[in-house]
This record gives sequence, C-alpha cells and structure tokens, in this order.
Amino acid sequence: MSTQLFILASDHPSIQALLESLAEQLSIDFSHSLQDLGDGALVAFDASGELAVQRAGSKEKPIIVDFVGGKAGHRRKFGGGKGQDIAKAVGLNKGVKPSVLDATGGLGRDAFVLASLGCNVTMIERSPVVAALLEDGLRRALEDSDVSPIAEQMSLLKGNAIELMKASENKYDVVYLDPMFPHREKSALVKKEMRLFQDLLGDDPDADQLLEPALELAEYRVVVKRPRLAPDLNGQAPTYRLEGKACRYDIYALKAFNA
Repeated sequence: MSTQLFILASDHPSIQALLESLAEQLSIDFSHSLQDLGDGALVAFDASGELAVQRAGSKEKPIIVDFVGGKAGHRRKFGGGKGQDIAKAVGLNKGVKPSVLDATGGLGRDAFVLASLGCNVTMIERSPVVAALLEDGLRRALEDSDVSPIAEQMSLLKGNAIELMKASENKYDVVYLDPMFPHREKSALVKKEMRLFQDLLGDDPDADQLLEPALELAEYRVVVKRPRLAPDLNGQAPTYRLEGKACRYDIYALKAFNA
C-alpha cells in the first residue's frame, strides 16, 4: 500500500472476515472510530452491509463493488449486449462464448459484462484491498436471484498476474488486459475517482510485462484495453484494433475461433 490504510471493525460476519483477512495480510490493527483518523488516509469499513473504502474526511463516494445495482445493473439491462466493443473484442460476435482470464481485475466491471454475456471469467487482482472489495461484491451478487447465475461464472485469483500467468497450467481462450494508465481527463470528478483508485492499486510500472505471458497463455487471442491515444502495450502492434471515443481494444489474434 502506497497510502496509509485504516480498518474499522464490522458487526457483519462476512465483512468482518474480509476485514480481519486484510488486517492480517497488511499487518494493520483495527481502528475504533473514523473521528480518530486524519484527513486523507484510506479507510476500509462496513457501509451498511457492503465492504467500502473511502478517504477519511472526504465527501467523495466510497468505492464499493456492486454487481447488482448501480452502473453494473444498468449496463446489464441496457448495455447493448454482444454489440458492445468489448464483446466483439473477445470474440462473442463469432458465435462462441470463450473462457476469459481478466488478468487486471480491478473493480470487476469488464469481467461482469463478459460474464453477463455468457463467458466464464477468471479475474486476477494483486491488491489485497481491491481483491477484498471484489470478494464482497461477488458474495452479494451470489445472494441475488437475478444476478447469481452471472456471478457463478466469475472467479477470483489473488496475486501478481505476471507470476500467476507464467505458472498457470490452464489455458484460456482469451486473456484480457486493462492495465493502469495515467489519466489526463480535465474533469475534476474523474480525477478524484481515479486518484482514490490509484491509491488503492499503487503504481503499475510492470504493465508492459503482462503481454508476453498473456500471449503464451491464450488459445485464441489477447485483448488489451487502452486509452484511445495510448502507445501499444510493450511497444508491440496488435493484429487489429477496435476504436472507440475514449478507449480502444487492441486484439492480438493467435488463431481463428471455431464457431
């Protein structure tokens, strides 16, 4: 953790278990009150039955992984299905439902979209804090009758993606990468959201090193999500691209899908 983290105890058994695991992994003692903390520190706490992380003294919304409502729920219902660029990028328009390794899980938003479209998705997340948020989001999704069939198609591995990919004995149809990249949007809101998320994840200096093991592990293709004007990952040009307004998908095609 590049930023100091505090942990508040919870009465919710599932959330308390996640908080205890975090405290053990990061060698952090539990704090007793938000009022005892100085402004700027990150706090992991129970937000009415949801694991949350927020900056102490801030009015910003806390980070919570919610696969049931919010943006994920709206995109599940109205997101455009297989016509979305991410769906085309992983090959869903080829009449297949590929297995996907999302090696840069983050808050699981893209993984959830792909699972909602029928893919079995394995996420990797190396930040213990973000992994705990994902675990809690999956727990609540599995308890929801509408979303549980999607959540059942998602799984989580904790650790360094480069190391886990190199050591994996399992192949995946598609490896999906969305490494952190410096955001330069002018919107103050976007900057605040990204600043908090980057505080959780720390620096991402080894992003270029993701591509080689991903190419070794994928059966059909590697898909890299990039800001529209960002350089190619590891300086390696893709087979082709899908260009959007804010981002693009670089596809490294290894062989054709058999529909």
